Amino acid sequence: MKISTKGRYALRILADIAEHGTEKNVPIREIAERQGFSDKYLEGIVSRLSAAGLVKSGRGKYGGNRLVKDPAEYNVYEILYAAEDSIALVSCLEDDVEPCPMFNDCLTASLWQYLQDEFRHVMERVSLQDVMDHKFPAE
Repeated sequence: MKISTKGRYALRILADIAEHGTEKNVPIREIAERQGFSDKYLEGIVSRLSAAGLVKSGRGKYGGNRLVKDPAEYNVYEILYAAEDSIALVSCLEDDVEPCPMFNDCLTASLWQYLQDEFRHVMERVSLQDVMDHKFPAE
């Protein structure tokens, strides 16, 4: 699996909001300037994060984005899941496709499922706060 720029940027966006939005909403323009993204690309990612309920967006003079929960309560899996089109290791494990008719007879399907489950387990254990602190939980 290759995590796209959408997923990588989603983590950076949420970390930026967590760092700069403790007292106020954080405007997209400010995030884009600090992170070196285009405003338009960032808007698309923030829209996905908002639709997933990970950020709350406001308009107007004091508009911007705010986390809906503490950074320690977000996990990497939910962030990537909101930002990416797919986080499946192989196409036969994607959520929105027809199940592979060969899945039950496939000699490698159980391996892919095992790796997918382990990958998800690791991502669920790492919080946004862990990412910000550069400290990751041991098994």
